[in-house]
Amino acid sequence: MDADFLLLRRMHQGDEGAIEEFVRKYYPLMLRYCRLHLWDAGEAEDVTQETFARFFRTLPQYQHYGKAANYLYVIAGNLCRDSFKKARPLALDDVPELAREETPALDRKLDVRRALDSLPPELREAAVLYYYQELPQSSIAKILGIGLPLVKYRLKRAKELLALYLGKEEPT
Repeated sequence: MDADFLLLRRMHQGDEGAIEEFVRKYYPLMLRYCRLHLWDAGEAEDVTQETFARFFRTLPQYQHYGKAANYLYVIAGNLCRDSFKKARPLALDDVPELAREETPALDRKLDVRRALDSLPPELREAAVLYYYQELPQSSIAKILGIGLPLVKYRLKRAKELLALYLGKEEPT
């Protein structure tokens, strides 16, 4: 039996300590995942909290088949896509003054972010899960509901497109 299974069993039995332990274990991962998909930090936090709220609402029906994180990633991914569809452009006046300063590290980070955003959604999702969340390809296949060969193809293609996009940028 894995640790998640035992933790989930305790949660099903109403153990509030288990719920807190579960949130402490997975909240940082889900927040980082949402931050990679959403530009607004506050929105990412809201989506992360909604991810856990939805998980706990469906807990009585949840069937544990592996890692609970995989199910959380599916929920978070759906919520991020919904949030992205509703996103409004950020007015320049809303950006803090410090964030407007140009620095090479910030420029590079924004370049990488734009490159990621330019990828087709299916490639971006695989790349984020692999390179930023550091998940194994087999877990990515389960989360996305696709076969391992397709995960490998998407990662290879995402890497090619990112290199192409980032290679076009002129260093400043």
